[in-house]
Amino acid sequence: QVQLVESGGGSVQPGESLRLSCAASGATFSPYLWTWYRQRSGKEREGVAVMFNDGSTNYRDFTKGRFIISRDSAKNTLYLQMNNLAPEDTAMYYCAADFGFVPAFQWWLPRSDALWGQGTQVTVSA
Repeated sequence: QVQLVESGGGSVQPGESLRLSCAASGATFSPYLWTWYRQRSGKEREGVAVMFNDGSTNYRDFTKGRFIISRDSAKNTLYLQMNNLAPEDTAMYYCAADFGFVPAFQWWLPRSDALWGQGTQVTVSA
């Protein structure tokens, strides 16, 4: 059974960087799209960045060019490089994989039938 395991979260100061990882178990892992989400305290889960199976990517506006999503197919691992972090980036970050078709304009919506990881906490404070 394929599982997703996030890592790389932690506590940092504003302006610092973190790189999150999402490792998929199993020999072959080819989701239609692979997405980073976050859930801030008291807020709904929201999409952050996505990588489609053709290698194309998309980001939410609030990343403002600070975040970079990438993938190492050989390692079945998705990354999220987060630079110039701000307190409002404090959240639990999750990765999720969808194996069925998802309209591109809906990539940022959390889907219950996706494969989800357990999350990794990111805290940004002075």
